[in-house]
Amino acid sequence: MRETRTPRPEQSARPVQPDQPVPPAGAVPPVHPVLKRERVRAYLLGLVDTRRPGEAIPSERTLCAELGVSRPTLRAAVDELVATGLLVREHGRGMFVAPAKITQELVAEDRSAAVPRAPGTWSARVLEFRTAGAGARVGRRLGVSPAAEVVYVARLRFVDGGPVALEYLHVPAELVPGLTPERMESGFYAYLRDERRIRMAEAVQSIEPTVLSEDEAELLGVPVLSPALLFDRITSDASGRPVEYVRSLYRGDRYRIVSRLALGGGAGDRPAPDADTSRSAEWWGTVE
Repeated sequence: MRETRTPRPEQSARPVQPDQPVPPAGAVPPVHPVLKRERVRAYLLGLVDTRRPGEAIPSERTLCAELGVSRPTLRAAVDELVATGLLVREHGRGMFVAPAKITQELVAEDRSAAVPRAPGTWSARVLEFRTAGAGARVGRRLGVSPAAEVVYVARLRFVDGGPVALEYLHVPAELVPGLTPERMESGFYAYLRDERRIRMAEAVQSIEPTVLSEDEAELLGVPVLSPALLFDRITSDASGRPVEYVRSLYRGDRYRIVSRLALGGGAGDRPAPDADTSRSAEWWGTVE
């Protein structure tokens, strides 16, 4: 008597685990949340590029419907653009294109005389004005005795009426007799040039990222620990004499630095850094 055997089902080349549903044929794999957020970010950047500062963008509900994404995905992308200073979120009003960032350009030293000022209408308000001993740290930077008197000025800088920076300035008192807070608000360099016959010739400046303390953030109108740029600068006259030492804090959401680097063919006799010298090459520049 012939034995009847039940045929075995065909074995799949890739067995599916019981806890993993089998995707239907031709189905599009789900989009990773990071890719969704990047797509939303690109769309928002397009809105920013086509609108003027202060102009509103569509509401969260409208954007979610247009892009087919969830509120958390949209908000993650919006939060990123708010943090980088491209969008402003106002409670109860909506989202708006942020004011354009003030751009400061760094250029090669042989073009320093032609450097234009950073754009916008600049003004200042003096917060503190006093004369005191330089101390060891400031004295070293200004090339004076720690006991020498310096004029210390703290001032808040504005561009087009909005607070942008805090400056802490030190000047040897013997260079600026008769300096007043009013002159510091109306133009310090103009005062040095016109009344003291001092012309600034060179500045050595370092720039590094930092965050704002509670007091600094309050003065600049931003949240505590907001990102900022810390400038540390010593400016000298034509004879090489240090005239001022300044520490400045600029809002990271309203300020950016652009470097123009001469890489050869127009940089004079100065060789451009290459693969063999870039680690030790000195980059140069002056500030608007």
